[in-house]
Amino acid sequence: MATANHNLSNYDKTTIPNAASLRFGIVVSEWNETITEGLFKGAKSTLIDCGAKEDNIIRWNVPGSFELIYGSKKMMEQDVDVVIAIGCVIQGETKHFDFVCDGVTQGIKELNLQGTKPVIFCVLTDNTREQSLARSGGEHGNKGVEAAITAIKMAFLG
Repeated sequence: MATANHNLSNYDKTTIPNAASLRFGIVVSEWNETITEGLFKGAKSTLIDCGAKEDNIIRWNVPGSFELIYGSKKMMEQDVDVVIAIGCVIQGETKHFDFVCDGVTQGIKELNLQGTKPVIFCVLTDNTREQSLARSGGEHGNKGVEAAITAIKMAFLG
C-alpha cells in the first residue's frame, strides 16, 4: 500500500529490457483529462527512456474509462506488442463509480484472458481528485510510469 512519502514510480533502468524493438498501443480516456494526460506523459516518457522509438507508440483517445475496453480490443488488432489502457474514475455521490470500476476491471481482465497481447491496466480508481493527481505525477509518483515498465516486461513474456 502506498504511503504519503513513497514515490511509486522509481525504477532501475538496468533491470528493464530494452524496448527498441517493441510497438506500444496506448488507449487514453478523455474523462478526467488532466489526470489521464499526466498518466500518458509518464508512460510515454518512460517507454522512450527505456529505448522505445516515438514512432512505435500509437495513441488513441476514447471518451471515458468504460470505453477503454473496446478501444483496447481494437488496438490489439493493430501492429502492436502490448496495449496500455489509461483512465481515471473518481468516487462521486452515486454507485456509478462502482459499476464503472468493476466493468473496466473485468473487461480488461477478459481481454487479457482471451487475447494474444497483454493489456496493461492503468486506471486510477480514487476517492478524490487530489488522490488521483498525487498518482498521476504528484507526490505518489506516476502510475503511467509503472504501467510502461509493466508493458515492457509483459511484452517480453510472449
